[in-house]
Amino acid sequence: MSSSLTRTSRRTAGIWFDRSLRFGGGFAALLSVVLFSWLIWDLVRLGLPLLTWEFLIGGVEDAGRAGGVGPLLVSTIWILFCCLALVIPLGTGCALWLSEFVRRGSVVARLVTGSVDLLASVPSIVFGLFGMVFFGQIVGMGFSILSGGLTLACMILPILVRTTLTALESLPPDLRPASAALGLTRTTATVKILLPAALPGIVVGITLGIGRALSETAALIFTSGYSTRMPESFFDSGRALSVHIYDLALNVANGAPMASSSALVLLAFILVVNTAAVALSEHWLRRRQSFS
Repeated sequence: MSSSLTRTSRRTAGIWFDRSLRFGGGFAALLSVVLFSWLIWDLVRLGLPLLTWEFLIGGVEDAGRAGGVGPLLVSTIWILFCCLALVIPLGTGCALWLSEFVRRGSVVARLVTGSVDLLASVPSIVFGLFGMVFFGQIVGMGFSILSGGLTLACMILPILVRTTLTALESLPPDLRPASAALGLTRTTATVKILLPAALPGIVVGITLGIGRALSETAALIFTSGYSTRMPESFFDSGRALSVHIYDLALNVANGAPMASSSALVLLAFILVVNTAAVALSEHWLRRRQSFS
């Protein structure tokens, strides 16, 4: 009798625990949606009335209280291009080397992965100071778009290495023996089989890196500079949109509406870039499946 009551009480406790967990998870999801909606609504309420075509192509006037963000948008795109041009081959190559050419659990693998994880925990302001000293002074780039892009590449390198490494390690274990059985070299198998199979994970890492790069402020203040003119080369100083939003919000009186409009442009830009990256990844996968 007592054992039956014990089983009943345990079953009742389990049911209540499941209900509590379901309620807690649903509340957390609802709270996340509410906070995100509140943020977007606040930006739309303040910034949408000022968001016009002239705002997108116009230059900065009156310290940002008037004009637009055309040169800043160009500078942001150039900074992102410099960043991705370095970090994609470097991060993918590092992850491939760790996954395919180094024995897992070895001293070298632990040393490299530990260094990557430690690099991911470095504050952005430290990266900014490093970029200002190394790229700006030692290399001689000064305050430039190239200096800012290379600094951002150092920041998002751990993200791309970790996501690519996870994608490669989570592939089916029979892919590598099957490639060897077909007579493929390790390099051929990596390029033709492993990398395409891990492409969705690599795209996830790239999109996460893009999101962090476009939202970064502290590192770019010390590297890319504050210039609001239209850049003519990668060695010109250029203010990114995130730096412009920071400046309008803290240093410019009555700059909140223009900061909100700039933030909407930045969010839309991130959405477009991420959507394009996912679409390209899916197109590449469909194309390979049609050839296979």
